[in-house]
Amino acid sequence: MMLHKPLTIASLAIFLIITACSPGLFAQKKAYSFKKIVIDAGHGGKDPGSHGAYSNEKTVALAIAKKLRTMLKEEMPAVEVLMTRSTDKFIELHKRADIANENKANLFISIHCNSSPEKVGTSRGVLLLVYGFHRKQEQMEALRENAAIFIEKDYKKKYSGYGEDDAVNAIVLGAFQQRFRKQSIHFGNLLNQEFKERDGRHSLGVKEQGVLILQQSGMPGLLVETGFINNPSDEKYLNSDEGQNAIARSITNAVKKYRQGFD
Repeated sequence: MMLHKPLTIASLAIFLIITACSPGLFAQKKAYSFKKIVIDAGHGGKDPGSHGAYSNEKTVALAIAKKLRTMLKEEMPAVEVLMTRSTDKFIELHKRADIANENKANLFISIHCNSSPEKVGTSRGVLLLVYGFHRKQEQMEALRENAAIFIEKDYKKKYSGYGEDDAVNAIVLGAFQQRFRKQSIHFGNLLNQEFKERDGRHSLGVKEQGVLILQQSGMPGLLVETGFINNPSDEKYLNSDEGQNAIARSITNAVKKYRQGFD
């Protein structure tokens, strides 16, 4: 008769490192379920963000975020969709991340508008930002608090030693972080493809930066610069129902494709 012993923390570390590099295996193990999305409408309240000739970032971001929420709820009813703000309200950056962490979100999407230094800009198109891996230490604490969502509720009994050995914890959290980075880039690439091929938008691509809003998020996340609000053509598009619906549609399509990898 074979006895099943609890996994040691070293075994868990090895398992997580392997799964961080093997998305298929992780999905097969059912260790990750895609159930919640947090949408963050950038800026708000006393913080208008960037502005164009007649509009500002906070208003555009909220309008797109609401349309995105509606689409996701209609087309993905099994997934809970939350927003960091649904009104013209100022919310500190760290509190936005707290909302995602406390609700154990599986994906964090922050909606913004870009701007160039000139008053009337010529830069145009979308830009997709993931958290810069060169700043990885800043994200460790959020991962430390949130990592348990990928482990059974009684993980402390099954995986003896977790939380006691800082060196091994670093290995475990590093594995999560590497996986989140890969997932963020993967989602960014899916969305970039939607913007370019479906909408015909000009794109500046998927880039890694030390984005503050993603710094404390213990899950895959993406900041979507939906267009340059100080470019007359982009500003018109960002303020139109057609443009906002197209942006929401592209993000919804990308989320659906992204989720298929976990189903």
